[in-house]
Amino acid sequence: MTKAVFSEDEIAAIVRGLESCTTAVTDFPHRSHLVVATWYLSNATVLEAQQKMRASILRFLDHYQIEGKYNETITLFWIILVARHLRTLDPSLSLVARTNSVVEALSDSRLLFEYYSKELLWSEQALHEWVEPDLKALD
Repeated sequence: MTKAVFSEDEIAAIVRGLESCTTAVTDFPHRSHLVVATWYLSNATVLEAQQKMRASILRFLDHYQIEGKYNETITLFWIILVARHLRTLDPSLSLVARTNSVVEALSDSRLLFEYYSKELLWSEQALHEWVEPDLKALD
């Protein structure tokens, strides 16, 4: 686990950087995706957060002319895991505390491969729509 320490200003800057495409493509690691997912889930329903995350990532990739990188299943998987983690936390916690908890708990991007085989995850279907995991169920 990674000990994460983000301030409100840092969280807002990460979200703004993605949405405005001002963050360099190399400066948006997995941790930043978790920060944005936490922000969206803290300010919207799960469905709205999924839509916002999808739109932001697609706009970001389009801005940098990166084709074939977006994966709907991966995006929704992480929204689901972040939403689940947030439900375990005291709702009175600050955005900073919630974000730091999410990043600390879910910082290992390889967690995805406990649920999905690489073959399924990189299939055409998984790239374009939600696909249920084939290795371990999302309870």
